[in-house]
Amino acid sequence: MKKRRGLLFVGLVFLCISLVLAASNALAKEKYVTVLALGDYTGAVAALAAPALLGMEDGIKEINSQGGVKGVKIKMIAIDTRYDVARNISAYKKHRRDHKLIQVIMVCTGAQRALTPIMTRDKVIICPPPDGKSAAHPGWTFLWGPAYQDCFGATLEWLLKDWKAKGKSGKPKVGYLSWDNPYGKSALEGSVEYSKTLPLELLPLEFFPTGTLSHDIWLNRLAKAGADYIYVGGVDPTPTNVIRDAYKLGLTKKIQFMTDYWGPTQPVGVRQHAKELEGSITTSFYLKGTEAQKNPLASRLWTKWRKKPMDKMNGIYLVGLGMYKFLEGAMAKALDRYGYEKLDGKAMYWAYTQITGLERGGIAGPCTYSETERRGSQEVKTYRVKNRELVPITGWVKAPDCVRMHKWD
Repeated sequence: MKKRRGLLFVGLVFLCISLVLAASNALAKEKYVTVLALGDYTGAVAALAAPALLGMEDGIKEINSQGGVKGVKIKMIAIDTRYDVARNISAYKKHRRDHKLIQVIMVCTGAQRALTPIMTRDKVIICPPPDGKSAAHPGWTFLWGPAYQDCFGATLEWLLKDWKAKGKSGKPKVGYLSWDNPYGKSALEGSVEYSKTLPLELLPLEFFPTGTLSHDIWLNRLAKAGADYIYVGGVDPTPTNVIRDAYKLGLTKKIQFMTDYWGPTQPVGVRQHAKELEGSITTSFYLKGTEAQKNPLASRLWTKWRKKPMDKMNGIYLVGLGMYKFLEGAMAKALDRYGYEKLDGKAMYWAYTQITGLERGGIAGPCTYSETERRGSQEVKTYRVKNRELVPITGWVKAPDCVRMHKWD
């Protein structure tokens, strides 16, 4: 009896081992790559990171629901790094050896500059916000769209047309007010040089700490300097709060306020402070407002995966959709050339330089990645806050290349 029980126990052990090995073999046979998203879900740029990474996540869900890219699925690991450089570095180091890590998304300019040398050594694609330094030194970094300084340059071109249309004479005086951090200063590297070629006067630059509650000091200083236009940086709700403060000071009646890519969004700033924001403009490399909500790709994925009404969708969701389309297009090319076994960062680097002209469902301008170009696109569009909506006042226009104007080290 004891011998029989012993044989039964041994048999059960072998059965368990066989089942575990079978499951491991099945898992090993599944073809997948890893994408690491270093996001700021709770920090200063959460209103940018959260909707953008939701768009990326939903795009990946869509790919996987269809069997992956040529049979290869994508595993997305999202980590809240709270807009903190040290947390970004720590999270990357923890996951840098994950299975077939081919791409890292980050939402912090400071972290981008700190991690670029490390990730270049590791041969991993970097997809961060459009800091112009990476466009100036083409490497493993592929930006979401036109660089921040290109955006400021395009806005300067718009205001000169606006100035002329209003029948004004002389040179308009332009103020710049943004966060006192790498993002806030990145937009100036090249655009300041470009401004000197235009018939305008750029006033002394103003910066404030992230988290500032009142912006009266800086606004009053620019108003006293005679600003006709003020370009406001920061991620919503920061630009909304700056313009709200300007409204309280009576400055919006005589000064045109302008914002960059991360300015007031329809479901956040515009909905909460429509009266204060009325007439302000924002420059964008992706569709905003009602245009974004009516986009077929955005509406299909938002309603399918978020299961919420379209008026709840933040336009920045489209930034993530743009990244997902880039990833999908590049993976397809890399798999065609290298196959799954050799699909790594080097293969993806090659593929990203080959997707020039890739369309992304009309959410942004055509892809401009190439062997020498790292900006995801070069076209921007201008919107104005009008009657609680972001209304387009221009079509897609090519942004000036301000990056080349700067003397980079």
